[in-house]
Amino acid sequence: QLKDLIEKLFVSYRETFSDSKNILDKYSIGLAHHKVIHLISMYHGISMSELLKKLKVTKQSLNRILNDLVKFNIISFIKDERDSRMKHVHLTKKGEEVFKEIFTSQKKRIYDALLNSSSSEVNNFNIVIKRIINEKI
Repeated sequence: QLKDLIEKLFVSYRETFSDSKNILDKYSIGLAHHKVIHLISMYHGISMSELLKKLKVTKQSLNRILNDLVKFNIISFIKDERDSRMKHVHLTKKGEEVFKEIFTSQKKRIYDALLNSSSSEVNNFNIVIKRIINEKI
């Protein structure tokens, strides 16, 4: 039963992110870029160190992705007003449009699943997901 649940998590992840594959291809970016764009959209002005913590990746691998996103004018950096060594990452106008396009392609699947579930099913699912990701309930 646990193996079945893990497979369902994998398949739901794969299917949800495959919905946006054409959009990622259109902008010549991949899933790693999408993860970064998503986090920046959630945490406007996130610092580099916070982004590294949330992604749990090395600085070297993150820099490759960030360089691509800067090159494609999807993100920009703003130096901290108090500490010039610290940079904050923001989506550009184009970045916001890219995020919106990706999000729109993914939300239909999630929205449909939520609409076809009872409120207690949605609540219980949310509780389980929070436990899987070690988030406080």
